[in-house]
This record gives sequence, C-alpha cells and structure tokens, in this order.
Amino acid sequence: MSGPRVTELVGKIPYRAALAGGWIDQPFVSRLNPEPPGSMVVVNLEPDVRFMDRAGMATGTRKVAMRMWGGGVPPGDPCALVRRLYEEENRGLKEPSGSQDMIGLLYPGINRLDYDFGHEGGYFPKHVETCTDVGVAKWLESVLNVIPVAPRPPGYGPLGEKRLDAEWVRRLGQSGKDCYAAILSKDARALGSALNECMVCWEALLPHTVRHSTLELDILALMRLYQRTYAGAMYSGCGGGYLFVISGDDVPGAFKVRVRVTPAHELR
Repeated sequence: MSGPRVTELVGKIPYRAALAGGWIDQPFVSRLNPEPPGSMVVVNLEPDVRFMDRAGMATGTRKVAMRMWGGGVPPGDPCALVRRLYEEENRGLKEPSGSQDMIGLLYPGINRLDYDFGHEGGYFPKHVETCTDVGVAKWLESVLNVIPVAPRPPGYGPLGEKRLDAEWVRRLGQSGKDCYAAILSKDARALGSALNECMVCWEALLPHTVRHSTLELDILALMRLYQRTYAGAMYSGCGGGYLFVISGDDVPGAFKVRVRVTPAHELR
C-alpha cells in the first residue's frame, strides 16, 4: 500500500541532510584552515516526511525557496539557483547562513563541498563533487538511521563561545573528505568514524553546538551512548535536532530517508 502524499502539504522541494564537515562553509572557520580546501557533505532527500523546524534540516532555507518558487524547484543551472536563493535568504543579514543549505536542497545526490577561504571569501565552495550513483545512494539509505531528538529551543545560539584553532579546523575539513570517501566505498565503519570526528571538532571549536544553558537534554551523553553501540553518530545540526546513527542493523526508534538522485525540478 502506498503512503500518503506528504508533498501535497509540505511541497515538492527536497530537504537536505548535512553530514561530516559542517561549519567549514562559514568563512570565519575556513579562513583558519592550514590545508584548504576543507570539505563537508550534504545529501539531497526526498520530501517523504515533514522534518522539524530548527532541527538542522535546512527548513528555514527551504521556506524561502517555497516563497520564491511556489512549492517546486524551477528548471535551470543548480549553481545559478543556489546563488539566487542565497541572495534572497541573506538579504540584509549581518550573519549570513552558509551556502551549504542551498546546495544541499538544490543539488541531487550526495555532494562533497570543498571550501577555501581564498575562493570568493569562503562563501561558496571552490568545487562540488557529486555522486548520483543509485547503488551508492541505496547503500547510504540502508545505513543512515534517523532518530528525532528535539528542535533547538528558544534562545539557543551556537556561537556564544568560539575556540577557533587551525588544527581543529583542519580536522573538521578532513572529516568531510573522509565522510564522502567512506560513502563512495560503502564503508559503514569509516563513515561512522568520520561523523564521530566531526562532532569532536564541533565540541572543540564551538562548544555551544553541543552544550548550552537552554538545552534541557544532555545531547552529548545521548550521542555518545549511540556512538558506543553503533559505528558512529552525529546530530543533524547544532543543538540537537535529529541524531544520525550509522548501522546496517535496525536502530530502535529510527526511521529511514530516501536520497534523491535526480534533479530537484523533476519533482513537480
């Protein structure tokens, strides 16, 4: 039996999941990288479920896209569409959101984004490596388990404390490279290690991404429990959201996602 047509309510624009390397798309981070470019991985997801707001799934950027394009992505060069969406969302903002949100929504498949502060000030990737191989996508779907935890609470902010250090930035950017390589080679253990490494880097560089006075739950303790039990785990965004757990076995309470490997404008 087929499921409900969730797109009738949430629209036909894909969602995106950000895996290892997140925050390297921010120039205040990438400018310190001694070995540029640093990388992060984003995955284009079918809109099969309505993801929580304030949970690291680019729902804010997606809402801007919905206003611009009325529920579906128009045909056209995804790079040009990314820049249009970036300009619209960040119009007048002192602290612009990262371009990885737009790329993750508009580029099909699994994407490694390579950020170099020397290229356009680090606001856009120097290179995007894309995998739309169906076999790789199906493998990622089989090991990526998604557990709802909690959205970011009111008053939460991830940037209250910055401990920016060049070596930690290098490790952050390397975690994205390792993540993408692990996915291409279908290596669950290596993928889990890359996600774990990314979270270690977040905690070192921006402690409020995992600890904050507004967080009622000890999200670090919860994540570490799953990291001890499975190949690896990381949060969908700062302050919680969803917990991504890497395991070829079923994880209690988790659901699966579908990776979209065809252009977003074809979902209309």
